[in-house]
Amino acid sequence: MDELFDRFQDLLSTLATSPALAIALTLGAFFAGNRIFRLLGHPVWLPPIVISATLVSAAIAILAIDYGEYREGALWLSALLGPATVALGVPLYQQMHHIRALWRPILFTLPVAATLAAVYAVVIAALLGASPEVLASLAPKSVTAPIAIGITEQLGGSVSLMMGGLLITGVVATLFVDLTARWLSIDDPRMLGFALGLNGHAIGTARAFELGPTAGAFASLGMGLTGIFTALILPLAFRLKGI
Repeated sequence: MDELFDRFQDLLSTLATSPALAIALTLGAFFAGNRIFRLLGHPVWLPPIVISATLVSAAIAILAIDYGEYREGALWLSALLGPATVALGVPLYQQMHHIRALWRPILFTLPVAATLAAVYAVVIAALLGASPEVLASLAPKSVTAPIAIGITEQLGGSVSLMMGGLLITGVVATLFVDLTARWLSIDDPRMLGFALGLNGHAIGTARAFELGPTAGAFASLGMGLTGIFTALILPLAFRLKGI
């Protein structure tokens, strides 16, 4: 039995030095997370990405895989974030007619909401004595991951910390948009979708598509425009503040 266990550990060590194990764990957790999400009845408070992240964490802990080795192996998947960033232009192009028709509300809503999303987190963290690295990591928390990673690296923040904030923001924003819409009796799919995409990035957009194609379209629009606005304004703001 001990010999079998030793061979298994040797196999894991060999696989850990290649991308195969990290990619297999990530993709397996992704499909399992989506499956569990459907079995649970699509709960708003527990999106597939949270389930998948939990499964990956559990697998790394149980199999005693070094996180650094897992992250290095998963870089093959991270490389796809570049094309994903470029692909954000597709929903923006598809929704150009909505932008033209509703350019006034979008023009006034987007800058205020996107700015507040970054400012309140940075201000709270600063009041609690956070370091400049932490501030830079929290500022892009409402932006979709492909763009947020680039912003965080440019500002000198921690990508790992930013991804944690990104996950929490997506889940909390999606839950609060859903609860607020019920409380205020808001059922316009355009408003719901735009709010979900603007505040909840990809997690909110996934939720919006569950509500319908119109909500999903406006969520894609909100997510894309928020990413572009934040990528342009946030680095400039940090330079002016000398952070």
